[in-house]
Amino acid sequence: MTGNNEISKEQRVMRAMRMTLASIVKDTTPQPGMHHPLSERTIEDIKACFALISAREIELAEEAGIGKERPFFSDDPQNAKVVSISKAGLKNRKPEE
Repeated sequence: MTGNNEISKEQRVMRAMRMTLASIVKDTTPQPGMHHPLSERTIEDIKACFALISAREIELAEEAGIGKERPFFSDDPQNAKVVSISKAGLKNRKPEE
């Protein structure tokens, strides 16, 4: 197993495949109203590849002990709550001896 800062060869392959597929999708996406150069079957196959890559990346991350790192939006509900700590009562308090 590799260290936390290193990624395995398989992880590098998964990342390269994901980035390459994303570039293909970006490069072949037509302007609005134009015909898409890829067939519906090819588009579905690309989606399936993205799903497989994502699933394997999650498995590899879990095996490495990284856990589930998912992006979030700023307006998503957060599990952590911010608690304000005021110094109001601390000025007059004497240190414990």
